[in-house]
Amino acid sequence: MIERKILVVEDSPVVLKVLNHLLSQNPIFIPVLCACYGEAKKRLNSDEEFFAAIVDLNLPDAENGEIVDLVLSHKVPCVVLTGTFDDNLRLSLLNKGVLDYITKDSRYSFNHVIKVIERLSKNQGIKILVAEDSSTSRLFIKILLEQYRFKVIEAVNGQEALAKLEEDPEIRMLITDHNMPLVNGYELVRMLRYNTRFQDLVILGLSAEGDNALSAKFIKAGANDFLKKPFYHEEFHCRVVHSLEAQEMLETIRDLANIDPLTKLKNRRCLFDEGERLFREASSYLSLAMIDLDHFKRVNDTYGHIVGDELLEAVGQEIRLAFPSMLACRFGGEEFCIVAPVSGLELQGKMEAFLSGLRSKELTEAKIVLTCSVGLCSQPVDSFEELVRVADQNLYEAKRLGRDRIVSDH
Repeated sequence: MIERKILVVEDSPVVLKVLNHLLSQNPIFIPVLCACYGEAKKRLNSDEEFFAAIVDLNLPDAENGEIVDLVLSHKVPCVVLTGTFDDNLRLSLLNKGVLDYITKDSRYSFNHVIKVIERLSKNQGIKILVAEDSSTSRLFIKILLEQYRFKVIEAVNGQEALAKLEEDPEIRMLITDHNMPLVNGYELVRMLRYNTRFQDLVILGLSAEGDNALSAKFIKAGANDFLKKPFYHEEFHCRVVHSLEAQEMLETIRDLANIDPLTKLKNRRCLFDEGERLFREASSYLSLAMIDLDHFKRVNDTYGHIVGDELLEAVGQEIRLAFPSMLACRFGGEEFCIVAPVSGLELQGKMEAFLSGLRSKELTEAKIVLTCSVGLCSQPVDSFEELVRVADQNLYEAKRLGRDRIVSDH
């Protein structure tokens, strides 16, 4: 776990205490508290590396917001938390590169500060593609995104944006202008939404032209949101973050429906949903292995169900490590399933290596050495259910023959 130091500069002991408490609730944050400009300057001039800073504008030894210039000069992302609201000052600070300007007018203000810092941490590694033919607008959007620690990829037209999305599946968000050569923003959105591969891509449309119906047109085509140019820094950041958080919530809900909470593998429901898709798309091979933990009931009877659960959790982790690119599921109880568009020989080879590694490990604190029985099916069948049924029959045969072995149909 990477720990991140957060510089907090505030002359009020009560506010310092509140921020220290809220930041400390997140194990990755280490609050560094300073009561004045001088203390903050010493810490910033040391060899310490700060992830972000939360600062008050009016300090005993710097009453006119000098702390902001100091923090930004050290290239530390800065959030202003102040007691007074001044719209001109807010715009001035945002133009300097301050992440947010928040007034201390309620308990929510403090929670919002923490949310900004946590979002900053989450944003690292998130790739956003900006499709914009104007180099000036593209640079402006890039600067705004990089302030929030996003990784920015650029495209000058819709056609280039499509190519970059095809080659980099890690791009999480597309921000696209409407008026672009070759493929405009609206057509780009329509093309992407026709492809199921991009169903989770977050899309924000932009335009300086067009009537009010353009936003509805973009959203009906599949965009998550639309923003008219020119826009305020805060509105842009809010739209970007809210769209990402909505998608993250959707993914969390999907995971709750499809992920086994104990082993963190896909569950039985997901096995049949994704398995059916793999079966339809398989051009040649599709192999399925059914794994059963030998004598698991004896583990529960000897050590108790808590240790049994720890063992299932450990096996889930071993399966994820051994078959990272394959569909790995908990079928039920102590049974697991691996599905992949590979030959039976290839899957059997990987399974033999997995079983050999499992035999050499002492899993859980009880140091349990485990063996497994495996049934494998790779023969041509008429349905995915038939693939499961044949693998299950082979698993039964493996157990009948004495366990700790693989029975295959090839």
